[in-house]
Amino acid sequence: MTTPAAPPSRPSILCGLIGSGIGGSRSPAMHETEAKALGLPLVYRLLDSEVMGFAAKDLGPLFHTLAALGFDGTNVTHPFKQAVVPLMDELSEAAARLGAVNTVLLRDGRLIGDNTDWSGYRASFLASLGVLPRGKVAMIGAGGAASAVGYAHLDLGARRLAIFDPATDRAQALAQRLGALFPDAEVSAATSPAEAISGVGGAGVDGVVQCSPIGMEKHPGTPFDPALLTRDMWVSDVIYFPLETELLKAAKAIGCATLNGGGMAVMQAAHAFARFTGREPDVERMLGDFAAASEVI
Repeated sequence: MTTPAAPPSRPSILCGLIGSGIGGSRSPAMHETEAKALGLPLVYRLLDSEVMGFAAKDLGPLFHTLAALGFDGTNVTHPFKQAVVPLMDELSEAAARLGAVNTVLLRDGRLIGDNTDWSGYRASFLASLGVLPRGKVAMIGAGGAASAVGYAHLDLGARRLAIFDPATDRAQALAQRLGALFPDAEVSAATSPAEAISGVGGAGVDGVVQCSPIGMEKHPGTPFDPALLTRDMWVSDVIYFPLETELLKAAKAIGCATLNGGGMAVMQAAHAFARFTGREPDVERMLGDFAAASEVI
């Protein structure tokens, strides 16, 4: 960003999440619970297009209404992360490079867009698997989450990133976009999970990051045959409902170090919380609250 966004000076903070089919989102609980622990009067509302009846073309008027209502910021999720970009008055470097916004600050009539998906994943990975080699990475999936996660791994120094998605054109498009952002790295679209994971000359990769919907409760199973893994690889999954996907269970049985999607979910929220409020949250407390809530479900 070219200029810092001052935190709100009003006695209370009003935030929300813009998305479609977000009734089960944990964002309100994460933000409001941490705000209460810090003594901040924060309210976080869901702005669900399925409930409110708006579409991408209505986002401009929606933000105008939110500003008039006194909103201090919103998160943005599927399917609007790209659609909000042209509406922003200012973008962070990451949001501009990724072409996606998941955090919007409303400040003095201006919309300031940021992306905490990539920074949230980056922080989670470093905290859990940061001591492990990460120069060669296979990524399964090429959707919105993959864009942020691939960016994070290249920012962390990955020299080779192989992307597989059943939609080959989407994998190729993401490989081209990330390759242009990181010209010193080798970013390619693989024709199969086996090709992505086996690496050049069959040398294998340091780790595999799973960014497809396969493994969610609505999409059970594994996105590839776990037999492709070896015990010296790490495996990261961005899914957090359930926390332990079938892929992670299989990877653990092989002996792989694993990382579930809970850390990314919490860290992206923590980074957004800091921007909304001007206060640094207690990340360990947020992670603990998230884990406790996951055990209840």
